[in-house]
Amino acid sequence: MAVKRNALITGSTSGIGLGIARSLAALGHNIMLNGFADREEIEHLKADIATTYNVKVAYSNADVSKAEAIAGAIDQAKAELGDIDILVNNAGIQFVSPIEDFPIEKWNAIIAIDLAAAFHAIRLVLPGMKARGFGRIINVASAHALIASPFKSAYVSAKHGIAGLTKTVALEAAEHGVTVNAICPGYVLTPLVQKQIPDQAHARGISEEAVVRDVLLAAQPTKRFITVEEVAALAAFLADQQTASITGAIIPIDGGWTAH
Repeated sequence: MAVKRNALITGSTSGIGLGIARSLAALGHNIMLNGFADREEIEHLKADIATTYNVKVAYSNADVSKAEAIAGAIDQAKAELGDIDILVNNAGIQFVSPIEDFPIEKWNAIIAIDLAAAFHAIRLVLPGMKARGFGRIINVASAHALIASPFKSAYVSAKHGIAGLTKTVALEAAEHGVTVNAICPGYVLTPLVQKQIPDQAHARGISEEAVVRDVLLAAQPTKRFITVEEVAALAAFLADQQTASITGAIIPIDGGWTAH
């Protein structure tokens, strides 16, 4: 039977983050959810996961664009669940625009949430993981950690930064039983991607149907969206006790996109 661990997953009230939270709970791990949703929805999610998987479930509404809020979420997780053994940096936002029109505030927000938040969370949980001789840090990056697309200067920069951060911390933690890896999904049909479709259509001057066919799925040889369940299964695998030799890996799960 797997050892019960405590996991903090940022951006986990919907989409990929929620899928990962469920996959880790299914292994018996306690869960700290994080994200924005109304109180009734949060209570429903907590009760559903706790009852379905017989685990403890906590929730923090920390705004991960702020370092002090991340620290507060980690303190809360320790108080309600115990030391954090598994950290999944999943929170992310997106904005699509030619760089000459890219709003500065959007650049700052994407860098803060998609890159700096992972740095702050890692620096706070890593000392405890090293002291206990076990830790799993999983950064949800993107195929855009490996390649670029137009009109996504901030997002691509942040995800390339996540790849570098992953490799660097993996080297620093390698002798302490802590692994650090990045998952790089192609297009997953989450609320984040669904919101991109009209933005991409506007930026490119094409229909939303053409965005899905000719932009989003054009580069994925499988010609289908990646599922949340597929990404969650990979995260659960990387969180396992038996994956101690997988660290510093930037792992595509993209339907063959980055094989081009």
